[in-house]
Amino acid sequence: MSTGTYSPRPGAAPVGRMIAAQAALETRMLLRNGEQLLLTVVIPSLLLVLFSTVDVVDTGAEKAVDFLAPGVLALAVMSTAFTGQAIATGFERRYGVLKRLGASPLPRWALMTAKTLSVLVTEVFQIALLTVIAFALGWSPQGGPLPVALLLVLGTAAFSGLGLLMAGTLRAEATLAAANLVFLLLLVGGGVVVPLEKFPDAARGVLELLPISALSGGLRDVLQGGAGMPWGDALVLAVWAVLGLGAAARFFRWE
Repeated sequence: MSTGTYSPRPGAAPVGRMIAAQAALETRMLLRNGEQLLLTVVIPSLLLVLFSTVDVVDTGAEKAVDFLAPGVLALAVMSTAFTGQAIATGFERRYGVLKRLGASPLPRWALMTAKTLSVLVTEVFQIALLTVIAFALGWSPQGGPLPVALLLVLGTAAFSGLGLLMAGTLRAEATLAAANLVFLLLLVGGGVVVPLEKFPDAARGVLELLPISALSGGLRDVLQGGAGMPWGDALVLAVWAVLGLGAAARFFRWE
């Protein structure tokens, strides 16, 4: 046995392994957070069950769940990629976690990648749970999986960029208040549970350009109407994704 067998070998792990470890950590932290679980799982599930079984809003559909399920899926994406990520990242920034991670071997772009992977993993669980609940309520989805998957990815990118932009420019307390306020406003005015046709024409024209409206409307066209790829809604989401991620990369402050 050579004398150097037990010598330490200092150095950073491969980037892929660091990203996987950080993504696993981010996912565990998110799932252990009671407020995050409320936003990402409990509220969307309750909204789906409540508005599908109680005639509160005239959805204009044969079955309320056929209208509501796509909108609630969009809401789940927004709750995780935007609201949850903005709040968590904002407080990580305040407590100096991001500053310390920035001094570690993990590159900053790899940290953002890990956070995005954590969001995607969480969304898989959300969508699976909401799909089971919707089927139990009598949901009859139409369309194919590829347009749905592309819309969900574009929506995740759009909301993730906006969430990181908010977390990287505002104080943690302001991020907490603003993210929850935006969540409530988009829940009401984003076509999730209230059809956009119920709003005045002038307001509807503006609301249709919001990312939540594009995501819920696009998913509804596919899953309820059996349409192909809704390119108009996809374009709106792509524009929001480019603007949000670009602004986050430009203005995000790590301290």
